[in-house]
Amino acid sequence: MGCKTVYEILEKNNLCRYYQIDAPPGITPKNLLHKNFDYLDDPEIVNKLAEFKDEKLFIVTFYVPQMHCSSCIWLLENLYRINPGIIHSEVDFLKKTVTIKFNPNRISLKQNVELLTSIGYEPQINLEDVEGKKLQTTNKKLIYKIGVTGFCFGNIMLLSFPEYLNIDAADSFFIKFFGWLNLILSLPVFLYSSSGYFISAYKGLQKRILNIDVPISLGIFVLFFRSAFEVVTHTGAGYFDSMTGLVFFLLLGKLFQNKTYETLNFDRNYKSYFPLSVILKKNDSEVSIPISKLNVGDRIIIRNNEIIPADSVLFGGEGNIDYSFVTGESKLSPKVLGELVYAGGKQVGSAIELEVIKDVSQSYLTQLWNNEAFKSKAESHFTTISNTVSKYFTATILLISVSAFLIWLPTSYHTALNAFTAVLIVACPCALALSIPFTLGNTIRIFGKNKFYLKNVNVIEQLAKVNQIVLDKTGTITQTNQSEIKYSGSELTSLDSVLIKSLVKNSTHPLSKKIYDSLDCQANLNVVSFKEMQGKGIEAEILGKHVRLGSKPFISGKAFDSGNAHEKRNFNIDTNVYISIDDEIPGYFSVSNVYRPEIESMIKELSKHYELSVLSGDDEGEKENLERILGSESRIRFKQSSTEKLDFIKLVQSFDKNTLMVGDGLNDAGALAQSNVGVAVTEDISNFSPACDAILDASEINKLSLFLKFSKHSITIIILSFIISFVYNVVGLGFAIQGALTPIVAAILMPISSISVVIFATLTTNFLAKREGLL
Repeated sequence: MGCKTVYEILEKNNLCRYYQIDAPPGITPKNLLHKNFDYLDDPEIVNKLAEFKDEKLFIVTFYVPQMHCSSCIWLLENLYRINPGIIHSEVDFLKKTVTIKFNPNRISLKQNVELLTSIGYEPQINLEDVEGKKLQTTNKKLIYKIGVTGFCFGNIMLLSFPEYLNIDAADSFFIKFFGWLNLILSLPVFLYSSSGYFISAYKGLQKRILNIDVPISLGIFVLFFRSAFEVVTHTGAGYFDSMTGLVFFLLLGKLFQNKTYETLNFDRNYKSYFPLSVILKKNDSEVSIPISKLNVGDRIIIRNNEIIPADSVLFGGEGNIDYSFVTGESKLSPKVLGELVYAGGKQVGSAIELEVIKDVSQSYLTQLWNNEAFKSKAESHFTTISNTVSKYFTATILLISVSAFLIWLPTSYHTALNAFTAVLIVACPCALALSIPFTLGNTIRIFGKNKFYLKNVNVIEQLAKVNQIVLDKTGTITQTNQSEIKYSGSELTSLDSVLIKSLVKNSTHPLSKKIYDSLDCQANLNVVSFKEMQGKGIEAEILGKHVRLGSKPFISGKAFDSGNAHEKRNFNIDTNVYISIDDEIPGYFSVSNVYRPEIESMIKELSKHYELSVLSGDDEGEKENLERILGSESRIRFKQSSTEKLDFIKLVQSFDKNTLMVGDGLNDAGALAQSNVGVAVTEDISNFSPACDAILDASEINKLSLFLKFSKHSITIIILSFIISFVYNVVGLGFAIQGALTPIVAAILMPISSISVVIFATLTTNFLAKREGLL
C-alpha cells in the first residue's frame, strides 16, 4: 500500500503551497491510538519485543500482514522521511515483516506502532511468542468479508434478472423495487467488505501518500454512488452487480495470493540451512554443535572474533564485545561476570564462557549479516527498476483512467464508466514486484540445499556479473583437515605444549585448529591480552609468559634450521607456523599442503569462462604445482599479506573487472569485503564474518561453476518475468481503455497476473536446477 507521496507529486509541479493551507491535514486523533497501544509503554513488554537495545539504538521487528506489493516495500523502507527518530527500516517481503532501527530518545516503541498504524500497516503483535509465530487473524477477517460479499453479490445478481431480461415498462414496479433491494444489499459490501481499501487509501492520503488502493477505492466509490443515484432518481438499475462482483473477486484474489505466497515462501525455509556452529561445554568436555540444537541454559565457549548466537550471560573470562555487527559502529563494550550479552555481538580477545538465556534465532543472525554497514555498495539493478515503477505507477494509472473516461464520455456514458473503472482495477504492479523475490528466493533456497549460503538475494545478481575470479590458496584450493602436521625444532616441554594449546584454543584460524588437535595435553590455562593479527599470527600472556605463534616476520626471528635438507624442502612447500615463548624460538610447525581432489576439474571448467588468479601467503615452493593446475597464463602471487591481497583486488577492479574473491573468511576479510562478491570457504563453520557475501561449505567447492551459471539463469528468469508482467499490463490496459473489460473481469485478471508470474518463476527455477543437478 503506497507507491508515491503526494508531496513529491506536488513538489515536482510547484504546487507545495497546498500544504501551507493545512500543515497536518487529517491527523488521526491521538487519544484513540494511545488507548490501543498504551501497553507498549510497559518496560517488561518493551524488553520482550526488543532485539537489541541501548541508549541510542533500539531494534524491533514487526509482522505486517497488510503489505502486498513493491509500493508497500517502498513506503515501509522510507519511514525515516516521516519521523527522523527512525534510523533505518527494512522489509522482508516474503515473511511480511519490517525491522525498524530507531533512536529511543526521539521516538518510543509505542510511537513506532502508532506511526505504522496511521499509514495503514498496523503490526500484528503476539506477546505470547515474540519469536514470530503470528496469529492468522488477518485471513479470518478476509474470509468473513468474502462470505458477506459473496452472499450480497449472488442475491443482487438474482434480483437483477428483470434488468438482464429487459422486462417492459409494465413491470417497472419490480425494477424499482429490486433496485432498492440491491442498494440495501450493496451497503454491507460498500461499508464493510470494501472498508480495507478505503481505510488504506485514506490513511495514505493523510500522510501525503498516493498508494495502490487509491485507484481501487475510487473505482468502487464511483460505481456505488453512480448506481445509488440511478436508483434514487429512477433513471436506471445501476451497477450494483458490477460493484459487489468487483469487491468479491478482489477479496478472493487477495486470499488466493496469500495462500499461494505462504505455500511458496522460500525465504523462511532457506534459513534453516544456514550454517553456524558453536562450542558447547558439557561435563568438562567441549563439542561443536549446530546452533539450531542450542537450548536455554547451555554453556558455550566463544573464541576470538566469533559471533554470540543467542542472548546470554557472561559466566567466565574477560568479555570485550564488539556490537558493530548489530549497530554498524565498531566500539568495544566491556562486560563483567553476570552481565547480559546480546546475540550478534562479537568477542574480541581471549575465549569466554556464556550461559544461554534466550532461544537462538537463525533468521535474526541472517538479518544481522545484512546490516546496512556491511552491505555491498552495488545496488540491485532490478530492485531499482521495480522501485521506480512502483513510485509512479498509481499516478500514471489515474491519469490513464481519467483520459479513457473523457475519450468515451461523448460516445457512451456506460462505456466511459466501464473503461474508467476497468483501468483502475486491471493494472497492478504486484507481478513486477513479486518476480524478483520469488525467483531469487527460490535460487537462494536451492543454493542453500547445496551448502552455498548467500547473505541476501542481491548477491545472485552480482554473481551473474562476475568475469574475474581470485582464489586464496590455503583452505580454498588446499584442505587443512587432510593435511599432515609435524613439529621441527628443539623438544617441547610439557609446559610449552600446554602454553601453545591454551593459546591456539582462542583462535578460529584453520592452522590454529590443526595445531590444537595435534597436541595431546590440556588447554585450561588462563589467557590474557589475547591478540590476533590477520595474516600474521596470535599472541597472549599466559602464566606471565609472552607466547606467540605465526609467520616468520611476525615472530621477528630467524627460522629454525637444523641443516636437514628435508626440513629445508618443507620450508618451501609447506606452511610453517613459528613459535616464540618469551622471545625464544624453539621451532615451528609444518602443515603440508594437500590439494582438494576435485580442484583441477573445477579450475578447468572455470578457466573456460573466467580469468583466474591465485594469491598465497606462502613462499614460491608451490609455484610449479599451481601452474600445472591453473595453467601458466593464470596470475599467481606468493608472500601476499592481507593488505596486499586487498590491493590486488583493487588493482583488478581498476580494469573494470567484476571480481569474485574466494578465501577463508578470516585472513582475507579485507579482500572479501572489497571484491564485488566475497565467498568464504570453510570446513568447520564456526566463524560468522560480516565481511563475506556468501559462505561455501568446502565439500561443495567443485560446484562453484554451477552456482555461477545458475545465477545467470536466475537473472534471465527475472527478465522474462518482467516481460510477462509488462505485456499483461499493456494488453490489459489496452482492452480496458477500449471499454472491452467489465470491472468484474478486471478484478479477476488482477490477481491472476501476479499468481502467474510467481508460478512461472518458481517452476522455471526448479526445472533449471534439476537440469543442472542442483536439486
